[in-house]
Amino acid sequence: QLRLVESGGGLVQSGGSLRLSCVASGNSFDYYRDYAVGWFRQAPGKEPEGVLCMSRTGDITHFSDSVKGRFTISRDNGVRTAYLQMNSLKPEDADVYYCGIKLRTCPEAGHEYHVWGQGTRVSVSL
Repeated sequence: QLRLVESGGGLVQSGGSLRLSCVASGNSFDYYRDYAVGWFRQAPGKEPEGVLCMSRTGDITHFSDSVKGRFTISRDNGVRTAYLQMNSLKPEDADVYYCGIKLRTCPEAGHEYHVWGQGTRVSVSL
């Protein structure tokens, strides 16, 4: 059974930083390096918004101009984990953040990802 688990969310003051983690498990993740990993966020009542994605080759796709220069994505294939480093957080960044995986490439459409985690909540105070 394929599974993704996000962690690292929490409450932070505006201007602060958080690092989210997305850990993959399950036999089908023996070739974790073949998957692209994307980070999305979703506010209540809104459609999911793509944030960043890293392909199997390490290419990075930015889905959101609002996070450029503040958020970065990385991954460690050895421990099947992807990270989202979020700096200079703003109140409008507060959302539930999800990671998803798809073979090879980074589509912007969330429905093209094969597996999703349960999400981790990020709250930003003024």
